Amino acid sequence: MKILLVGEYNASHFTLKEGLVQLGHEVTVVGLGDGFKNRKVDVNFNRPYENGAKAFFKRIVYKLFKVDLNSVSIKKQFQQHRELFSGNDIVQLINENSFGTVPEVEQQLLDFIFQHNKKVFLLSCGTDHLSVKYAMEEKFRYSIATPYLEKRGTEAQFLHMTQYIRKDFEALHHFIMKHIEGIIASDLDYHIPLLGHPKYLGMVPNPVHLAKFPFKKPVVKDKVVIFHGINQNNYYKKGNDIFEAALAFVAKTHSEKIEVITVRSVPYETYIKLFDDCHILLDQVYAYDQGFNALEAMAKGKVVFTGAEQEFLDYYHLKEDEVAINALPDARSIADKLIGLIENPEKISEIATNARAFVEKEHDHILASQRYFEKWTS
Repeated sequence: MKILLVGEYNASHFTLKEGLVQLGHEVTVVGLGDGFKNRKVDVNFNRPYENGAKAFFKRIVYKLFKVDLNSVSIKKQFQQHRELFSGNDIVQLINENSFGTVPEVEQQLLDFIFQHNKKVFLLSCGTDHLSVKYAMEEKFRYSIATPYLEKRGTEAQFLHMTQYIRKDFEALHHFIMKHIEGIIASDLDYHIPLLGHPKYLGMVPNPVHLAKFPFKKPVVKDKVVIFHGINQNNYYKKGNDIFEAALAFVAKTHSEKIEVITVRSVPYETYIKLFDDCHILLDQVYAYDQGFNALEAMAKGKVVFTGAEQEFLDYYHLKEDEVAINALPDARSIADKLIGLIENPEKISEIATNARAFVEKEHDHILASQRYFEKWTS
């Protein structure tokens, strides 16, 4: 089959492509490389008005004429690659804003895709109207909306989330729902808001290409090494402020037993190497399930503080803290769990081994590709 995967979020689509190619399909990934992370795609669309003088010029033009220059540029890039966006058996969109344009332009690009391909599916991944609406209505015990509702950070820091409940993005959502064949969720944070939706086809756990992440059993010789990777744009959304407060608690009593490595907004290829020598990785707080960074770290044998809520344990039939540490939005709770591992380093090795086995069982990219194909063709 000829398959087009539009947009990228971490490595969702490119990893899926690798599995689909092994199954004998012709696959192309078109996207923006997921911003500063610079993730790999086959055809890269760029946003030329992101930094410096060009970004300033873009803001002036938008203020005066309500024209988004990045959207204009991406539309031109789309037109230069029109042949990619037609004649496919399957097209999957990474989310409801796969091209990262304003809704008016996004709808124009999607309209062409809907008219010129056999079947189009939507992946609920990152953020979209339904998941953000569910979170903003506080239907989760806590979510990516929690720091926004608690007024931590500025309005601009949450715009990438709150934009999805604006009228123009809601209209884009309804347009997409009208034309797609179905929706697939990438993890429980998207699965739960979609339960009962007439076009929901179910969840396919995030694919991980395990051969790229060799397992190394952690051994604590002197200090426990803790890695904290911060995406400055998502500082509050990921709960990095809570992790930093937890680390401050731990440092008061166990500073001589730990080494903390903190990095900020680095490209993916740099990030994935920087945490090679750590024992514990602090990923995110406001989640029920694991995203890509957590899964890749778990595959490599790290103990990851991330989303591992009761819903996750029930879904996969696991025990608390068996494969990952559930990071609650409470600095003292996280600090206590860190101290427990620092004082009992044998638990680090045990959890890391369980984590690798879990990723192998549930997230292998070939298995995920088969699951996607079954949903597309059922």
